[in-house]
Amino acid sequence: MLKILIAEDDFASRKFLSTFLSQYGECDVVVDGLEAIDAYMISMREKRPYDLICLDIMMPKIDGVKVLKAIRDIEAKKYILPEKRVKIIITTALSEAELVHEAFEYGCEAYASKPIKTDKFIEVMHKIGLLFEDLTK
Repeated sequence: MLKILIAEDDFASRKFLSTFLSQYGECDVVVDGLEAIDAYMISMREKRPYDLICLDIMMPKIDGVKVLKAIRDIEAKKYILPEKRVKIIITTALSEAELVHEAFEYGCEAYASKPIKTDKFIEVMHKIGLLFEDLTK
C-alpha cells in the first residue's frame, strides 16, 4: 500500500482524488501549500515518507511549484537519491505551460490536468513506478 499526500484547495477535487487514490493506499489530505510542507516534514521525521504527493499548482499560502521546490531542496539536503525521492504529480486546471514547465524543471514526475481522468492517472502511476499490476486486466 502506498502512502499518499493530496494537496488540493478545491473541495470537489480533493474529495475525488481522496476517494480514487484510497484504493491504492493511505491518503492524507491538506488544503494549502504550507500544510503540504508540514505534512511532508512530519512524514520524514516519523520515517514514514510519502510515496506519492499530488500537488495542485494553484493553492493558498504557498503555490504548488514552490512546495515542489521546497520538497526537492529538503531531499537534496538529506542526500536522498533521485530514485528514492517522493514521486510528485502536479495537478492543475490551468493550461499554464510556463508553470508546468517550471514544475518539471524542479523535478515533478508527471502532471495531470483537471478534471482528472482516472484511467490516465493510473497509467501515469504505472509509468513513474508506483503501480506494478497488469494493465491488461
